[in-house]
Amino acid sequence: MLTCDQVKEFLYHEARLLDDRQWDEWIACYSPKVVYWMPAWGDDDKLTTDPQREISLIYYPNREGLEDRVYRIKTERSGASTPEPRTTHMISNIEITGQSEQGVDVRYNWVTYSHRYQQTDCYFGTTFCTLIAGEGLPQIVRKTIRLNNDYIRQVIDVYHV
Repeated sequence: MLTCDQVKEFLYHEARLLDDRQWDEWIACYSPKVVYWMPAWGDDDKLTTDPQREISLIYYPNREGLEDRVYRIKTERSGASTPEPRTTHMISNIEITGQSEQGVDVRYNWVTYSHRYQQTDCYFGTTFCTLIAGEGLPQIVRKTIRLNNDYIRQVIDVYHV
């Protein structure tokens, strides 16, 4: 099983890869079977609970969706990501919330600053993920992102969170 220090190092590593736009290395942080989900806030101020039936801000049922997103970013086929923003990810309150044969469950808070078109935006929230030990670095097999400031003036993307 992964130790708390290994979990922290890995999460800092993943955030740095986003900030440095090292897209191929960032994708390698994710298992091919990853479920990557950012639910939306409903009218009753509760998060949606079913990505198949309710609206989500981001939902990829496996790594292929993330790979497609990265391909669009890297090849400038994404108007929403051209030019790519400069980002700084800050992670805190990292805690292991459970361990099982399926992996290590982790919860952490984050803030991301994003600068583009001479404007700086701030995004913040909490992420819940499950990590598995692999050869070399761990991999993320589940990631659920709770974006707390969801009234934003642009399209949200993987590098914002």
